[in-house]
Amino acid sequence: MTVCKNQFCLPLLLLFCLLTLGASAQQQPFIGSLTDQNHWVDSVYKKLTKRRRVAQLLFVRAHTNKGQAYADSVGQVIKDQQVGGLVFFQGGPGRQADLVNTYQKLAHVPLLVAMDGEWGLGMRLDSTIAFPYQMTLGAIQDNKLIYKMGQEVAAQFKRIGAQMNFAPDMDVNNNPDNPVINYRSFGDNKYNVAEKGIAYMQGMQSGGLLTTAKHFPGHGDTNVDSHQDLPQLPFSKDRLDSLEEYPFREAIKAGISGVMIAHMNIPALDTTAKLPSTLSRPIITGILKDSLGFKGLVVSDAMEMKGVTKFFPNGEADVRAFLAGNDILELSEDSKRAIKLIRKAMRHDEITKDELKARVKKVLSAKYWVGLNHYQPVNTTNLSADINNAPAKALVQQLGDAAVTLLKGDSLIDRLDANKRTALISIGVTALTPYQQALGHYFTNSMPFYIPKDMSVADMNTLLQNLKGYDQIIIGIHDMRLRPASKLDYTSNVKLMIAQLASLPNTVISVFANPYTIAGLPGIEKAGALLACYQKDDFMQIAATKIITKQIKAAGKLPVSVNLYFTNGMGIVMR
Repeated sequence: MTVCKNQFCLPLLLLFCLLTLGASAQQQPFIGSLTDQNHWVDSVYKKLTKRRRVAQLLFVRAHTNKGQAYADSVGQVIKDQQVGGLVFFQGGPGRQADLVNTYQKLAHVPLLVAMDGEWGLGMRLDSTIAFPYQMTLGAIQDNKLIYKMGQEVAAQFKRIGAQMNFAPDMDVNNNPDNPVINYRSFGDNKYNVAEKGIAYMQGMQSGGLLTTAKHFPGHGDTNVDSHQDLPQLPFSKDRLDSLEEYPFREAIKAGISGVMIAHMNIPALDTTAKLPSTLSRPIITGILKDSLGFKGLVVSDAMEMKGVTKFFPNGEADVRAFLAGNDILELSEDSKRAIKLIRKAMRHDEITKDELKARVKKVLSAKYWVGLNHYQPVNTTNLSADINNAPAKALVQQLGDAAVTLLKGDSLIDRLDANKRTALISIGVTALTPYQQALGHYFTNSMPFYIPKDMSVADMNTLLQNLKGYDQIIIGIHDMRLRPASKLDYTSNVKLMIAQLASLPNTVISVFANPYTIAGLPGIEKAGALLACYQKDDFMQIAATKIITKQIKAAGKLPVSVNLYFTNGMGIVMR
């Protein structure tokens, strides 16, 4: 053995040991952790009764905006059934944190708390930050920003006591009329969807949050909302494999922790009549688990949706979902009945004890991975300030700035003069907008106008007359509905007036709406400059003004094909 006589040898050895310990202390990816022996998981599993083992696979609905009686009823379900987790919907962050603390006291095994947070807590909770929709993110060219957003979403989820996000949405939205996915998708290009979804997922998982790619094998090309009925995917196996499944396959390779199954009938993959994919063993076990090699959590879409209960009522859907291979049954119509029927199926040897054991241990492993083996109540001190922090708000604006897509007119924007007489018009609103206010600070010789979505013809004619004296016309088209649909709800006369305005000289138009709405505005392509801004929110309006006033350069690219004029990937990157 060589003896080191150098005085630096011992400190270097200590440093090496510390670095090694530090590296080993870093959290192992969830998928990798599933092959490890886990004494906590084994111990908890052994202590559970047969009924409560099944109950670990059931996640029930929770709200904080439905009153005390509703909250108490959920608490009673937790106390009586000892379910595995909760899925929180509408409410407020402080109320939710308090309720999580209350509910966790009722659970013998800590509850796994999940939410739909495709654009962060703001998707469900008031008084929280809403990050951009995934369609908006699809326009961003710097995926590091999306990774950073994922990290912030993870921090905010964990701060309110949630450990699992039913996101990202990895559907390829290749149907502009899709009523349920649409702006929730990163776009219609499978490669872009995969890259953006993986960046978002990796950011969240690096922050210790479980993630769930949805809705396998792909809900993007449907015209039926599975909340209301059962959609059908009539495509060939080759088409589904090469297009719809592509982002999920890539996410699985990248180590995503969960996959949510859609309620869709897919004859090419399972010929059983009217069978939703959620209940299909050939799709879940055969394709997702066996062919694609997915080892993580398989989560059903909500089991209360019409897409699954219409043809399989009275708890039959729950049993079939269990038999098909789902690890987590989300939002059963009746969790008590579901537990009873699944146990009955097991007594009839429809599923083996080993299969149940593997699934329950997978759920328990997820609880261990997020730290529930050392559960601590949510600290509600400074909760609002912590989740509405300044860096997160700045990141929202940064994402908006990077998403705005200049479809035409960079030369006109360069020529805009701050001193010329400028009309600042917002359409679809009844009051001054942040867009107009911000532009007014730059264009000092300007006048604001606003046009409601149902403006009378007489008022339109008066406005057009008034605009003849202006050198520059800068327009915002606003969809003020809660969610941005593919078609604007403007009257046909207002849509015709947009075409008239677009044909005037030196006209700049920003569309604060779903990009598909551009297809329903024939003539808008004649505008001197056109910006796709994706959503109505203030941060997007501010981002557009920054480009128009030459504070920043446009960098976004269209994530979907709108029409023959504006196709996927278009966008002038300003220099």
